[in-house]
Parts: sequence; structure tokens; C-alpha cells
Amino acid sequence: MTSRSRAFLFLLALSSAAAFGLEVKAEGADDAAIELVDPDVLRVCADPRDLPFSNEAGEGFENKIADLLAKKLGKTVAYVYYPNTTGFIRNTLNAHRCDVVMGIPQGDDIVQVTNPYYRASYAVVTKKGSDLESVESLSDPRLKGKHIGIVAGTPPATIIALNGLLPNIKSYALVVDTRADAPPVEMIKDLEAGDIDIAVLWGPIAGNFAKNAKTPLVTTPLLLEKTGPRMVYRMGMGVRHSDQEWKRTLNKFIAENQTEIDAILTDYGVPLLDENDKRKTH
Repeated sequence: MTSRSRAFLFLLALSSAAAFGLEVKAEGADDAAIELVDPDVLRVCADPRDLPFSNEAGEGFENKIADLLAKKLGKTVAYVYYPNTTGFIRNTLNAHRCDVVMGIPQGDDIVQVTNPYYRASYAVVTKKGSDLESVESLSDPRLKGKHIGIVAGTPPATIIALNGLLPNIKSYALVVDTRADAPPVEMIKDLEAGDIDIAVLWGPIAGNFAKNAKTPLVTTPLLLEKTGPRMVYRMGMGVRHSDQEWKRTLNKFIAENQTEIDAILTDYGVPLLDENDKRKTH
């Protein structure tokens, strides 16, 4: 699947349907251990090629947050890597091959989701200095006649259609084999080359790729849409529905380490939002 296509699919489904100090002995920790595959190891299931989220080299921001979690729990971390294809949860978390999956939107019921550790939205990416740099909504009249890059099937695609912009889109695949294809990477390259005028992506991808692009790019969260699917989502960690104590342990970790989590996300260019839809600043 494309980078974060699992999250894209979860977000699409949602839109369509409408811990501690270095010493770990948190309250409920013993009970949580009963729920885990291995109480001494933090077992994480992730995509092996899904930057900026995760990869086998541990270079994604979800890898770094998992490292922080393991440190705070006094555990080692081990990964079960599995492509983000249909059946990812069934073949990983629900098969008891791991105990947590990072980056799950709140409201999805395929797993039990913790409290959110970040809040973000879909975003547009433009070239710095272009006449589209100040675009904040897909209803902006300046988009008429412009070439727009969009990942097919994601929530912003619906809003693009509602605004009559489909004739000028360049569509990028949602579900691909990440070992061979990376549509968001292609989209940013097309933006830099001038093949598209504006790119529409999930915010964490948009912010990270824009930060690392050779061409100066600007990322703007889509916070002003009046119709269509929602653009803003709270992202948590996914655990099995039966793992109540483990969920409480993770919630405690998030609450007590939010500043460090935010620092990791910010370092990766993720455009974080507060509960008032304002960009977090650090």
C-alpha cells in the first residue's frame, strides 16, 4: 500500500460512516502483562516501507515514538513487519503477533484505540512563492483550471469532486505494493517538476515530504472545508478489544510524555493541531 494507506483507508471509512518514568510499575501493569504476547518486549506491528511513519531501519516517527514507549516501559522493542494490505490487522495484532499498532484514527472499530497522541488534518502542498501558496480550502476559486494531485479514494477527493475540480486532477493510487511504488513521493516530485500545481495529502506525509524536498514548499492544513468528509483526525494506538489494562498503560504513557511525543512529530515536519484547530508551535 501507499505510504500510510492503512490510515487513508481507515480515515475514508470513518468519513463515509458520516507512561512513565524509566522504572515501570504503572498501576495495572501486572494485569496488562497478562494481555501481552511477551511482557518483557514491546511488540509493534508496522509496515516495513512506510516513511515517514515506519520502515525496517527504524527511521519513521512511529518507530521513534515506539522507541520512547519501550524506554519508558523498561522494555526492548521488537517489530513484526507486514505490508499495509487488506488483512493487516487480522494477520498481525489480532493474530497475537504484536501488541500495538501505531497511527490509528480514533473512531475506527477494527481495533480498540487509545487516547490520541496527535491531531492532524489533510493538507495542501504548494511551491513557496506561487499564486496558490495562500490556498487554505479546496473551494478556493484559484484552483479552477489548476492541476491538482490527489490520492484516489481519500476524503479530500470527495471535496474536490463537490467543487467541480475533477477534470483537472492527477490521481495517484491508494493501494499499492510499497516495495515497488510510493505515490506520495511521486506526487511531490510532480509538484516540484511543475506537472501539478498543488498536492493534497494526509498532513503528516505532506509536512514531512515538504520539509525534505529540494524545492521550497509550503504545507497548509485544510481546516476551512464546509461540506464533505471531515479533514481533521485524532490519531492513537491500536490494541486488541480485549486488552483493557494495556490500553490504560498506553493512555498513561501518552498523557505523561506528550511533550516528548510532540517533539518527535515536529522534528518530522508533522503539522500538529490543537483542539481548537490551531497549529501547535514549539
